[in-house]
Amino acid sequence: MSFVKVLSLAELPPGSTAEVSVGENAYALCNANGTVHALWGSCPCAGGPLGHGTLVDNLLVCPWHGRRYDICTGRHHFDPNIVVPTYPVKIEDGNIFIDVPQNAVPQNAVTPTDVPQ
Repeated sequence: MSFVKVLSLAELPPGSTAEVSVGENAYALCNANGTVHALWGSCPCAGGPLGHGTLVDNLLVCPWHGRRYDICTGRHHFDPNIVVPTYPVKIEDGNIFIDVPQNAVPQNAVTPTDVPQ
């Protein structure tokens, strides 16, 4: 794993989310009261783009079906057996870096190619 610059902190104000790409994979960034979190970018339900979701307290809400994930643990709000991977984040010189495996897709992850067009 290695940290990769994905966005400037100014582009992710507190209370917002963003979708970023590293290689072919999408990740969701969330700024909860000044603390940035990174999660896998696709909802396990149907591949909804989590980076386009909204924050409600410390929960990331999928924009497609409203599933909610804890931004610290990746666990589904109601079913703890459903987990979205989370990734380490660091902030340096006003930039956001995430530590993601190179070319790795989490087991059982929904990817954009799995979603019907």
